[in-house]
Amino acid sequence: MRRLSLDAVAREQLERARAAASGRAAETVYGGHEHHLRQTVIALTGDTSLAEHANPGEATVHVLTGRVRLDAGDVSWEGRRGDLLLIPQERHSLHALEDSSVLLTVVKHD
Repeated sequence: MRRLSLDAVAREQLERARAAASGRAAETVYGGHEHHLRQTVIALTGDTSLAEHANPGEATVHVLTGRVRLDAGDVSWEGRRGDLLLIPQERHSLHALEDSSVLLTVVKHD
């Protein structure tokens, strides 16, 4: 068994994002390419985005800190600390409305 503090990982990734030219940082905390389930803490500085991309499987975004907006086509959802956003099975993007960290959970389809 392994215990992990998502708050600590989120703080660390936000520090890295603030120091990065891209305004982004991420760390996979569980799974990876050899697993079906993958969980990644992603940090974005305010007004930074993850560009539109396809959904690789079933996915959610749990907002750990800050506020984000998930855009898919003409529809947008805002999330703040504690919110869980269900990612639609279509192209989408994620935009940080302020310095934010999220836990992205993906179950890849075969």
